[in-house]
Amino acid sequence: MSSRSVSLTGTFLLLAAGGAAACDSGNQYQDEGFYCADANGVIVDEDFCDDDRHYSSGIIPYYIWHSSGYGRGYAVGSKLPAGGSKFAYNDAKSRSSFGLPTTGKIGNGTVKTSVVGKGGGGSSSGKSGKSGGS
Repeated sequence: MSSRSVSLTGTFLLLAAGGAAACDSGNQYQDEGFYCADANGVIVDEDFCDDDRHYSSGIIPYYIWHSSGYGRGYAVGSKLPAGGSKFAYNDAKSRSSFGLPTTGKIGNGTVKTSVVGKGGGGSSSGKSGKSGGS
């Protein structure tokens, strides 16, 4: 009978360990910081990412950069730390997926809390859509 109890105990431990590993996949909710910046990650005035403004020069190469590593306080002209991702400033679908307004201005240093599994860190996309750790 002792071999049977050892067998059941071993099985229980394997099941418990597997369940704990499945539940411990990290915090899926995180804070995400957002900045208006050029293609190189240099922060520009947030007015350049306001899609309600009308520009006469056509396509403006500005993006909304985001990362869980971006907090408040980066100044216009400074380069964002590596590890962020970007999407086109006028990409309403990406804006919405992060809980941002689909149009208008997004203030530099905006931090959204409880963003589900978006995470910054990774490569960046060109024209539109989320990228990196999405």
